Amino acid sequence: MAEQPKSESFMSLVKKGNTSSAVAMAGNAILALCKGGAFIFSGSGAMFASAMHSLADAINQGFVFVGSVLSEKKPTRRFPTGFGRVINIFCMIAVIVVTIMAYETIHEGIHLLQHPAGHSGGLWINIGVLVLNIVIDGAILIKAMKEILKEARAPKATGFALVPAAIKNVGRAAPPTRLVFYEDVVAVLGATLALVSVVVIALTNFALLDGIVTTIIGCLMIAVAFRVGYDNMIGLIGVAAPQDIEDKVSQTILADSHVADIQMMRIIQEGRYYHVEGLIELTKGLSLADADDIKFRIQEKLMTNPDIADAAISIIEDDGVNSWGKKHSDVIK
Repeated sequence: MAEQPKSESFMSLVKKGNTSSAVAMAGNAILALCKGGAFIFSGSGAMFASAMHSLADAINQGFVFVGSVLSEKKPTRRFPTGFGRVINIFCMIAVIVVTIMAYETIHEGIHLLQHPAGHSGGLWINIGVLVLNIVIDGAILIKAMKEILKEARAPKATGFALVPAAIKNVGRAAPPTRLVFYEDVVAVLGATLALVSVVVIALTNFALLDGIVTTIIGCLMIAVAFRVGYDNMIGLIGVAAPQDIEDKVSQTILADSHVADIQMMRIIQEGRYYHVEGLIELTKGLSLADADDIKFRIQEKLMTNPDIADAAISIIEDDGVNSWGKKHSDVIK
């Protein structure tokens, strides 16, 4: 076993924390203060809902950033597989916060549907804050989409191509980045709906729209809570790596000329890292020393992948049965 570092400084861990969540935390804290002031001045329900959403996002990202820092701690004797799943626990805390804020938002929306408030002034303040909201959350969303492609090792995309590329690869991104992506999609959409509501009510006095938009924003927050909750629940249980990751690992192993087959392989995803366990078959006639050298060579080659936290490879002699080829044919069927 490789020797572990004796200690890690606090700042070294902070530098490894998820930058998307740190930026999102600061941006949403500023937005929550601005929206809260606008709500107090204007009484707009849509502004209240948007402020609650930004506050929930700021708190969430604070939790998630702390979790991402702790998850980067090196394995210890007591925790030999590392702390990768810590981030899933912190994301589940974020889910609780979002759910509470969503309940309050829906409750306010229902109240406004029963007792429409109408236009109460402060139009340009509301518009200014919501435009600022769209700009800040839009910038955070773009950064999160770029981080998704970076963490998924996917080809870079620019312009409008960035959106479908991020949606396609979001499942392979780190839990904090996925949370930022989901929340900011709802944040941008919610701010846009709130902006439409504020303008329409000011021009037409259709006060009922305030309650409708407020309730919709709350329901969108519930959707985010369920999506993030599901992702992190399976992360805590222990989820298998995506098929393309398994393919890359198997190709690396089978590329060695002395490897005849892979009898068994399991790749577990923890946070943004993978743990590889495999039983490989080597060609017949090798000495024990040569077989050990091949095993260590394969492990070292796998560990050059920055997404693989550890690789435990066992070896046996070729049994003449193509186990890995049969497994892949079953998967295709």
